[in-house]
Amino acid sequence: MPEAEASQSLLTSSTALYGIGALVFLTIIMLFMVLRASFRRDRTAADRIQELTGTAGPESFFDTEGVQSATSRISDLAAPAQEEQRNVLRRKLIQGGFRSPNNLEMFSALRVVLALALPMFLALIFRPDNLLAIMLLVLASAAAGYYIPGIVLSSRVEERQATLLRPFPDALDLLVSSVEAGLALDAAFKRVAEEMESAAPELAKELQLVNHEVAAGVPRIDALRHLDERTGLDDVAALVNVLVQAERFGTSVARALRVHAEMVRVKRMLAAEEEAAKVSPKLTVAMVLFILPCLVIVLIGPAVINVIRILIPTMSGG
Repeated sequence: MPEAEASQSLLTSSTALYGIGALVFLTIIMLFMVLRASFRRDRTAADRIQELTGTAGPESFFDTEGVQSATSRISDLAAPAQEEQRNVLRRKLIQGGFRSPNNLEMFSALRVVLALALPMFLALIFRPDNLLAIMLLVLASAAAGYYIPGIVLSSRVEERQATLLRPFPDALDLLVSSVEAGLALDAAFKRVAEEMESAAPELAKELQLVNHEVAAGVPRIDALRHLDERTGLDDVAALVNVLVQAERFGTSVARALRVHAEMVRVKRMLAAEEEAAKVSPKLTVAMVLFILPCLVIVLIGPAVINVIRILIPTMSGG
């Protein structure tokens, strides 16, 4: 009987491992499909025309069209249902630096894949032996796999916005100087992008995209608004509003930029003063928690030791 029970338990555990292994294999295949659709760039112009016109012939499962179709189906499981929410998420992905045309589909598919793959890998590692532990592990790891891409994306957006905002006042001063020197606004953007390329490559790339869009025939106002959408910064939005109003009402662009640059410098100075004012409370907390106990020990410690040396012989003699 014990041997039969042991063999039955071994058979059950082996079946569970085979099932988990099969699920892991399927998850790896899904991940491969997502990555292939994301990074493949070898389609020809004829392939793109056939894809747009719907005249492409039958494709195998691992071809690009099949992969993209499968990725789209997977992404529908985690993509927002409303189009407005999709646009907000797509704009956030662009602000994070992910500018692929199918960035929303890839992000949603990655969420689904992680939500399925993480419980499987953790189950293989920890191997829970009861139903409650299995349910807790699956639910916690699936939730973590679903929310981790969103957390990483938010961190990426904040990091990129800080990278863009740090050299922005200097770039704005250079833009004012270029416009006041007689350059047109497009030429001034190009000049600022060239000068800031080594010091601030991210900001220079955004300004270059404005020039490329204008050169491709996009109206300057729309190109500036696209700059605001790609960055998501209030300072950039204020600059775009200043330039749009100056172009719409025919006012002096140089004067408007000069006033806005002064406001940005004042804002940066106030932000620096605010950060400096936060130092004193932070130092107070550090002093109370770390420095003050050490100081009390150094000052009172010898006196306490002397009192103990005097009291112990007295108490023992009494």
